[in-house]
Amino acid sequence: MENLDYIKLATAEAEKNLTSNEGGPFGAVIVKDNVIVGTGHNQVLLNNDPTCHAEIQAIRNACQNLGTYDLTDCILYTSCYPCPMCLSATIWANIKTIYYGNTAEDADKIGFRDDFMYQYLADKSINLLELKPLGRDITIKTFEKYQAKPDKKIY
Repeated sequence: MENLDYIKLATAEAEKNLTSNEGGPFGAVIVKDNVIVGTGHNQVLLNNDPTCHAEIQAIRNACQNLGTYDLTDCILYTSCYPCPMCLSATIWANIKTIYYGNTAEDADKIGFRDDFMYQYLADKSINLLELKPLGRDITIKTFEKYQAKPDKKIY
């Protein structure tokens, strides 16, 4: 299969929501060595969970299918440029290549806030959240204990 074929499959995942109404029109496919190892479509509405984006669902599916949290050498094909959450999850999964169809601006035009979130991340003067440090003297102790563990696994 070619890259465009995988984008078509990601689009087919997205189109599931045109009839199921499980979430927005977003789909994703993860491929390793020309084999599809994970698929997903947006299921935010189905699960009442704002993290059930297509890319996250595909990452979860691929990790389960491969038995690992490390998706090195995998490629993500997604029907739309990933939102900041999905982009971060992709980085955490060690996926190095993403092919996408629609842009964040395209998603914005149909009512999704992806573009706004990217603007927020670029311009911290927008007061969208209150981030307040609290109790670091308490919480840092857990980090110190973890750092001292000889059997810890860094991912």
